[in-house]
Amino acid sequence: MGTVIIFILVAILCVPALFGSLKNKNLLAILFSGATLVLFAWFAIMTILHNGYPPEHL
Repeated sequence: MGTVIIFILVAILCVPALFGSLKNKNLLAILFSGATLVLFAWFAIMTILHNGYPPEHL
């Protein structure tokens, strides 16, 4: 379950980075922060859906 917590924290921290890069109109930063947000949020959601919360194997 620690992995999901780390994924969620990284996804949350990507939101201000995305807004800051949009404000500065930095296209490379928009690409990387947006891709990181989508990827880590997807991994967190799919891990929770697959293992359940709390995880069944504990």
